[in-house]
Amino acid sequence: MNLEDFKLYLPKFLSAESDKELFDALKKFPNNLDKRIYTNYLSDTEIIYQGDGLNELLVVNLPNPDIKPVPSMILSNTCDIDLDNKRNFPSQVVYTPIFNLNKYQETLLNKSSKSKQQIKSHIQSVKNQEITQIFFLPKVESKIDESIIFFDRVCNFPNKLIPRANLKEKRLFTLSDYGAYLFLLKLSIHFTRIQDKVERRSVNI
Repeated sequence: MNLEDFKLYLPKFLSAESDKELFDALKKFPNNLDKRIYTNYLSDTEIIYQGDGLNELLVVNLPNPDIKPVPSMILSNTCDIDLDNKRNFPSQVVYTPIFNLNKYQETLLNKSSKSKQQIKSHIQSVKNQEITQIFFLPKVESKIDESIIFFDRVCNFPNKLIPRANLKEKRLFTLSDYGAYLFLLKLSIHFTRIQDKVERRSVNI
């Protein structure tokens, strides 16, 4: 796809200034995967945004039954988990745990059969957002070191049980327009690729 074609898919609600900022950031991808994917513009709000990093969400890694609070990233759509969005059924917040990238790399070095060079190449691919099931998170000063999330390690929790009053203390980061665009692009690629090469004919059952 030609870079100019990306303009067709940019969010239509952005101001002209924000639209230009997002497009300029995309032109520099992947050499600008740093703190630019975050924003502090929304840090004081009492809304959980898609792509937010929140501390101490409960995570279970089945079949291990242990449950523990860990930093996690929100996958749910912002509108779906807005408490003002009244529903006929209780909604759940869907999220995935955040893993320290250095610890992930150490695990690979200790347990993988791959060479150090292969693992180094893999980590660089992770940082370049080239691995479809992984989203790379640059360092947030005093919040998180370089980290990753896996789109296939999903948990959920009752929406109404996550207090909004102390979100500023619980929030690790909020994605900028640029970060949110990359996040949604990778989220969509992971869950909605029509490339399984399976013919699904309509037949009577």
